[in-house]
Amino acid sequence: MNPTASDDVENASSAWWRTGVIDMSPGVIRYRGYAIEDLIGNVGFAQMIWLMLRGELPTPGQGALLEAALMSAVDHGPQAPSIAIARMAATCGVGLNNAMASAVNVLGDVHGGAGEQAVALYHDAAARMDAGASLQDAVCAALQAYVELNGKFVSGFGHRFHPRDPRSPRLLQLVDEAAAQGEVSGRYAQIARAIEAELAAQKGRPIPMNIDGATAVIYAELDFPAPLARGLFCLSRSVGILAHAWEQTEQGGRNKGPIPRQYLPLYEGHAPRELPAWARKP
Repeated sequence: MNPTASDDVENASSAWWRTGVIDMSPGVIRYRGYAIEDLIGNVGFAQMIWLMLRGELPTPGQGALLEAALMSAVDHGPQAPSIAIARMAATCGVGLNNAMASAVNVLGDVHGGAGEQAVALYHDAAARMDAGASLQDAVCAALQAYVELNGKFVSGFGHRFHPRDPRSPRLLQLVDEAAAQGEVSGRYAQIARAIEAELAAQKGRPIPMNIDGATAVIYAELDFPAPLARGLFCLSRSVGILAHAWEQTEQGGRNKGPIPRQYLPLYEGHAPRELPAWARKP
């Protein structure tokens, strides 16, 4: 092989994967241009997530707000399907990584996707305001479009267990403080509160913002695209998933299903019947 052909092969091989995330070669590791030895001990985990996703380091205020959102949603107990699945998987003899993967794989549109959907709803309302609509008109139009597309349940509002999600007010307080300090605009907090008020007016009862709606405010305020809200939730909930998988591993147990074995699911099929004669082998 001549030198030119060899160079072409080497260049093609190097360009097979292209990345601006990491520069890695023998003795060198740089994330978005920063040497790992400089980042270690100086940059926290939430800041590192921001750097990896956005390419730049956040301000201290931005990093603190992201960290608050991430830590607030780490767990909601074994009644959450992802947590229950992690615990069940741990009793099946698999390792922690398998239990975690099984759990994360169910974080879909219904369980895990609400934050992404809420960010998209806020963005829709904001776009309508940018086009000249008032806050109230933008919120009403965005809600109508959302319900027509997704159904009556509005992601980010209402909760199966909590009359008022205890996590949301504190997160919104932090957003308000960050807005007062100029770290974020506060625009999406205003939109989310207007949606909450409009839902209460439409339903005739409070439909309070839940953890997904509140973290969606933070992700929107921090200018994360809607799909990343789901990815960030997966990172957050992975902490609880790991904790429960490990706790179940330490507790032991074998093949634990979703209900205790003394309880049986409701059977709604045929009554007991005999196999027909034609189906029996002679």
